[in-house]
Amino acid sequence: MTLTDSALQQTPSQASVWISAMRPKTLAAAFVPVLIGGSLAYSHDSFLVLPTLAALLCAFLIQIGTNFANDYYDHKKGADTDKRIGFVRATSAGLIAPEAMLRATILTMAAAFVLGLYLVWHGGWVILLIGVLSIIFGILYTGGPYPLGYNGLGDVFVFLFFGFIAVMGTYYINTFEWSAQAFWASIAAGALCTNILVVNNLRDVDEDRQTGKRTLGVLFGDKALKIEYGLMLALAFAIPPHFLVQEGFGWQVLLPMVLLLPAAVLYRNVLIVPDKRALNKTLENTAQFMAAFGIFFSVGLVLGA
Repeated sequence: MTLTDSALQQTPSQASVWISAMRPKTLAAAFVPVLIGGSLAYSHDSFLVLPTLAALLCAFLIQIGTNFANDYYDHKKGADTDKRIGFVRATSAGLIAPEAMLRATILTMAAAFVLGLYLVWHGGWVILLIGVLSIIFGILYTGGPYPLGYNGLGDVFVFLFFGFIAVMGTYYINTFEWSAQAFWASIAAGALCTNILVVNNLRDVDEDRQTGKRTLGVLFGDKALKIEYGLMLALAFAIPPHFLVQEGFGWQVLLPMVLLLPAAVLYRNVLIVPDKRALNKTLENTAQFMAAFGIFFSVGLVLGA
């Protein structure tokens, strides 16, 4: 085998490591809020293709950059131990050098900022504020002197940025106005995205307790997380009926209700956890559920307008 042949064989392996570090199975958290915000704008005859696509790309970049930052800072803080039962962290596993992960974080966030300048030109300075805060808090989730994820504030951050800010911001760049309907729609996205974090924290609660990472699971225990998961599901499912009864949409807005049975199965998997390694699959399924709910809800908003 030649040196060139060997290098070619190693390239896909390194690429797969970087792709895994992006956490592609949870990127529904970036996709769904933009989809819902754009669909609501479409239902109001105000949908703009290029700004919505730019917002989607920025959302992906910021989430990927946040995932890179989490990988780097959790390694630096010693939060990823050899007892980890979650998905492999590239930096702690020695698959990617810490310096390379930090560079990837900076470059990804910088790309989001540069692309976001188009949205600032399109939507005004309020979009600059939203973008800068999203990038800063994405890094501060595990970095900085008071990391949000280490001090019980991760759930609040996720609900706020992946719910209210993402959905309402997407609606704004299409319509140039803020909307109470966008506020209500954002609650569903924020709740379901929070549940991705809830499963993550439930799986890692024992390791987090040992490493000093004070998530809500560490502060209040497994039972509190299981209750939170159920409440977030209930909150998400309360939004389509609100749009039917209070916002004047047609019956199509109730399309997400077909997911009640899958939601019940998911919640059962969260309540009954014989082995926390099984929560890796539950986390993936929670992200897939969020994507399905977001698609059904968005279709309902468009057809039921």
